Amino acid sequence: MPHLESLVLCREAQVSTLQSLFGERHHFSFPSIFIYGHTASGKTYVTQTLLRTLELPHVFVNCVECFTLRLLLEQILNKLNHLSSSEEGCSTEITCETFNDFVRFFTQITKAENLKNQTVYIVLDKAEYLRDMEANLLPGFLRLQELSDRNVTVLFLSEIIWEKFRPSTGCFEPFVLYFPDYSIGNLQKILCHDHPPEYSADFYAAYINILLGVFYTVCRDLKELQHLAVLNFPKYCEPVVKGEASERDTRKLWKNIEPHLKKAMQTVYLREVSSSQWEKLQKDDTDPGQLKGLSAYTHVELPYYSKFILIAAYLASYNPARTDKRFFLKHHGKIKKTNFLKKHEKTSNHLLGPKPFPLDRLLAILYSIVDSRVAPTANIFSQITSLVTLQLLTLVGHDDQLDGPKYKCTVSLDFIRAIARTVNFDIIKYLYDFL
Repeated sequence: MPHLESLVLCREAQVSTLQSLFGERHHFSFPSIFIYGHTASGKTYVTQTLLRTLELPHVFVNCVECFTLRLLLEQILNKLNHLSSSEEGCSTEITCETFNDFVRFFTQITKAENLKNQTVYIVLDKAEYLRDMEANLLPGFLRLQELSDRNVTVLFLSEIIWEKFRPSTGCFEPFVLYFPDYSIGNLQKILCHDHPPEYSADFYAAYINILLGVFYTVCRDLKELQHLAVLNFPKYCEPVVKGEASERDTRKLWKNIEPHLKKAMQTVYLREVSSSQWEKLQKDDTDPGQLKGLSAYTHVELPYYSKFILIAAYLASYNPARTDKRFFLKHHGKIKKTNFLKKHEKTSNHLLGPKPFPLDRLLAILYSIVDSRVAPTANIFSQITSLVTLQLLTLVGHDDQLDGPKYKCTVSLDFIRAIARTVNFDIIKYLYDFL
């Protein structure tokens, strides 16, 4: 479908698979489809666009909003009831507390004339939250077509694999569809698709190439890259607007945008500044740290041990592992500082960016820099998980790997300094690049 191809870019294989599974309106479709992939890989957008473009009867529910069984079942039934009602506002709200009642109500609603002879689609976004609800909920949705004897397909959208869902007692297996991460070519094509009409496509494509060249190594989230593209484009085309350069003068355009992209590198994921504040910052040509109250993260209050965990993560990210003995071991022997730094005196680790480190090294540094004795309790591990959720740490490994999970510290040195001051910790003496 040409119209659909223009709406959904770089997901032709997934769209083709879903269309094959959906089939004709009156055909029985696959009972359940499990779609998974990393965040911002197009799962939700592709599914919603496909269902709306094909005008298929569907109900979309976010499981984050429906955090209890009753909320989830009632929202599905009420949305479906409004969908089947011939007149707006004539349907009443349905109350449902158990899955048995849900199947009974669902069967009655789908007997409506406009739903009777076609497939009904139920889309459950953030489906991983279903695992925290009643044990019969996930198997029930997987077998809803069989239990209700109606033409229905349940689509699960998740960021984790199906093996993390599968109950130990066994259940009906869904059709599993994977959405891979966008490649740099895919990102370039998608970002260039939304170029401003007042500028040529080649001019905007050159800007996107510069943007991806700077941010692709640290950020591959399409939503974040779209935000960065919109935020920094006015500064890129500023010389063209002022008449100081042409659209083909890429060298002058790069020199104008380079310092501003370096500032933006400090706010990737964290969103320390709003769009309006960032525009003011670019006009004033000042540093983000010089604006009072600009960064919300400079005022964030972390738990006591989370501060030391973040400091330990920063040390592990920017100091080589061989320096741990020098800094954190009391009787490490004699180390010649000049010979130690001679090989690396020309290249600073802070210019190369953060390096991944294993969990064991993080905990070892944590135990060394905290004054009091810290036991490796569940509280410590939950605080590490919270830092990952806040995107202050990035998880770059997985639990099923042989070497275990690995992390990166994603915050700047200024932020670590602010955290260290609250606990009276001298961070600089542990960073050998700054000695």
